[in-house]
Amino acid sequence: MEVIRAGTAGFCMGVSLALQKLEAALRERTADTERICTLGPIIHNPQVQEEYAAKGVARLDDPEQARPGDVVVIRAHGVTRQTEERLRAGGARVLDATCPKVKKAQLAIARATAYGAVLLLFGEADHPEVRGLVSYAGGPAHVFGGMEELTALPLPVDRPYVLASQTTQDRALFGTIEAYLLERLRKLTVLATICDATRERQEEARNIASRVDAMVVVGGRESGNTRRLADVARAAGIPTYHVERVDELQADLFAQNRRAGLTAGASTPKSLIDAAEERLASL
Repeated sequence: MEVIRAGTAGFCMGVSLALQKLEAALRERTADTERICTLGPIIHNPQVQEEYAAKGVARLDDPEQARPGDVVVIRAHGVTRQTEERLRAGGARVLDATCPKVKKAQLAIARATAYGAVLLLFGEADHPEVRGLVSYAGGPAHVFGGMEELTALPLPVDRPYVLASQTTQDRALFGTIEAYLLERLRKLTVLATICDATRERQEEARNIASRVDAMVVVGGRESGNTRRLADVARAAGIPTYHVERVDELQADLFAQNRRAGLTAGASTPKSLIDAAEERLASL
């Protein structure tokens, strides 16, 4: 089967930087007793998480699990301001591996809402990046996942508002949301917080999906940007398979296909994308 592979598939800049910081922490460990930890998964990819667990990296799910002297790497998605403060107060040595694009969004939200403006954040309420972004708001905050949730919010027109987005959201939908709010609110500041890499990946996935019989998206199921790539492909009306592991690509799924598209989330290792391409090409 012919495979069209996305040039943008694989690690983004923020993920690469986060893993470089974790690798540096492992190299610079001063004693075998010194714990190197991440707060939550360093990135949303199960294979990468397994790799670092095998290297002795401890995953903490709560800042209270950190011990004095631990090296705690803040993951690419970032954490809340309160969480970082608790880590430092507990005696941990914090290495901030927050993606620069996420950090820029956090600081932009802090500045724009410093005098009490209401934050309207387009994103997944339970995603760690979104919880971190909301923690930087200087006033009230509403998180919504789409137009239906947005239109249900009580928004008095005389208040100042700030519109921002999770960095991996759909830019086209954000544009629709922006136009809707500009028509209804008197005071609205719009922050451009969607990462360019996200836009480029979604546009390429949309382009490839228009030329193939089926689409494969490789990446962790916890990864928001990977799920949205799959949504973009499905919107083209073709069968789309979001897989974490190559053995999920069963031959019978592609029995009627001559050409498949292949892309991957921003936290998917190149080795996994290569293996998926090889598997598809062999069918």
